[in-house]
Amino acid sequence: MRVRFLSPASYELDEAIRYYNHEMTGLGVRFFQEVEKAIVRIQLYPEGWTKVGTQTRRCLLKGFPYALLYTVEDDEILVQAVAHLHRDPQHYKGRIQ
Repeated sequence: MRVRFLSPASYELDEAIRYYNHEMTGLGVRFFQEVEKAIVRIQLYPEGWTKVGTQTRRCLLKGFPYALLYTVEDDEILVQAVAHLHRDPQHYKGRIQ
C-alpha cells in the first residue's frame, strides 16, 4: 500500500529530524528509521492501530515521544501528522478525521 505524507506532516518530520540531529549526531537518522518501521507496521496492519477520530488512527513510534496520525483511503495511507505526544493535541485537531 502506498504511503503519502501530507504537507504539514512532511514539515513536522523534517523539523523533528533536524531537532534530533542537533541534539546528538545520528539521532535524527535513528528517528527517521523508527518512522520507516512504523510505516511498515501500518502497511502490514492498516486497521490495527488505535482510532483517534472516526477515520484517523495513531501508530506510536518506539523510543521517541511521537506518533504517526494517518487515514486509509482506497489503496493509500495518508499521514496527516507526525505528532509529538507532549504537544497540545489541539494543534492536530484540524487534521483528525
